[in-house]
Amino acid sequence: MVAGGDSSAAVYDAALKRRQDMMGASGPMALVKNFKVFRIALFACIGGILYGYNQGMFSGVLAMPAFKTHMGEYDPFDDSADQTKKGWLTAILELGAWIGTLLSGFIAEAISRKYGVLVAVTVFVIGVVVQATAESGGPDVILGGRFVTGMGVGALATIVPIYNSEVAPPEIRGALVALQQLAITFGIMVSFWIDYGTNYIGGTTVGTQTDAAWLVPICLQLFPAVILFVGMIFMPFSPRWLVHHNREDEARKILANLRGLPADHELVELEFLEIKAQSQFEKRTVAELFPALREQTAWNIFKLQFVAIKSLFQTKAMFKRVAVATVTMFFQQWTGINAVLYYAPSIFKQLGMSDNTTSLLATGVVGIVMFIFTVPAVLYIDRVGRKPILTIGAIGMATCHIIIAVIVAKNADQWASQAAAGWAAVVMVWLFVIHFGYSWGPCAWIIVAEIWPLSSRPYGTSLGASSNWMNNFIVGQVTPIMLNQIGYGTYILFGLLTFMGAGFIWFFVPETKRLTLEEMDVIFGSEGTAQADFERMEEINREIGLTAMLQGIGGNSSTQDVEEKKEKVEHSQDV
Repeated sequence: MVAGGDSSAAVYDAALKRRQDMMGASGPMALVKNFKVFRIALFACIGGILYGYNQGMFSGVLAMPAFKTHMGEYDPFDDSADQTKKGWLTAILELGAWIGTLLSGFIAEAISRKYGVLVAVTVFVIGVVVQATAESGGPDVILGGRFVTGMGVGALATIVPIYNSEVAPPEIRGALVALQQLAITFGIMVSFWIDYGTNYIGGTTVGTQTDAAWLVPICLQLFPAVILFVGMIFMPFSPRWLVHHNREDEARKILANLRGLPADHELVELEFLEIKAQSQFEKRTVAELFPALREQTAWNIFKLQFVAIKSLFQTKAMFKRVAVATVTMFFQQWTGINAVLYYAPSIFKQLGMSDNTTSLLATGVVGIVMFIFTVPAVLYIDRVGRKPILTIGAIGMATCHIIIAVIVAKNADQWASQAAAGWAAVVMVWLFVIHFGYSWGPCAWIIVAEIWPLSSRPYGTSLGASSNWMNNFIVGQVTPIMLNQIGYGTYILFGLLTFMGAGFIWFFVPETKRLTLEEMDVIFGSEGTAQADFERMEEINREIGLTAMLQGIGGNSSTQDVEEKKEKVEHSQDV
């Protein structure tokens, strides 16, 4: 049953080898080959930095005395006061991002990825400008501004990676994914150190510190946003979006320009036909599964994502994938990582770092170690596998939580005389962030993206992202309440949930490293789904001439590969 898929795979392997031979260097080296490719990578970084900076910046702002004077009961000076409203200041951004994520697919498809990014940046900038007026508007302005900013962040976090993956040549798509992850953690790191620096503006105490201390880090977000907006005006439309909307001549010209090759070059024709095949596949899948939505009207595009997500819950096999995606994201957020990122200065104060400057300094170290330890995942994830990395990371994070809980329980009332215990707890927080950086940070997103059949991938990934943002919102809302009311119990809760996350990954999530879509179907009990997708794609490839072209490129070596793979499949079936 799988032999056909292996036959096609051999042909595509031959085509890929030919493409690599003609293009030269691949991966990170291709980023410096020409300016157009480098510009694409640069924009991936700007979107990621903006996202990461916004995630980390507010934790330091919450700790600044000048900001507290405007927030009243939303950010009280007394750490023992009711913290319920403080959670809303942070978490409302995640609520906005959840809505932005849900709307981003429709926006990107209806008006294009390019204009979608421009709309998202505009929404983001409006939110930041509203926040900048909080000096006179107070907490209501911060709440409204962060909600609007969140909508922009959620949309950008979804649309920018889609755009970059669609305009980038295949040779650097993997490098772009790595750059995007590193850019996010770099943005978080930069935001922590900017907070540390601006905390000194005017002074570090009530009455001496000026409002510029918190206004500067908030307003600095505007600079990369404006760069992204202005640069995006001069960027081309996504060739894939153009093909999908029947603008093929324009798509071919843009593709040739992006690759720096003539429009009739073999590589341009090959990539163009691959894009066209994927577009035809998506249209026929929609026509077969949702015939009432086959017309590409704005209303149908809007309804399609919700109808398609609903269909994922209607069979047992697909529901298993839904459970893996949504529960994995549940456990990613309930490791407590965003509790640390959002409230790190408050957490460090609770661990004995009573001086605000010292707690911001310790928070800066969080950003550094998270950035550094994201790199190993990029290098080794495909060698080691997903399950071992996620399981080891979860056990490491949970152990850190339990140790912190023990230290806090024994020393909560005597930090002044037990400074060493306080620093030990701080080191455990840093170690916790290290474990997250190489494991659940990047790997959870990989699991969510690769478990779906081709026809369900956009909607399944969107569902996983939705789970991530909603749990992100809940964690941001309840963390200050838990720190205030149950103290060290907060770390016990995060620790136990993270141990449960390790068990979930080890016992219920399959290892997806190097699995084909057909093999994924067998694991999840939906045999034939990927095969049906493949047969539909094979038919399209033959119709548009892609199969003939690939076989011409593959030559005899591809035929030999096909025969070897068929023998391997037949042998495995006999066994």
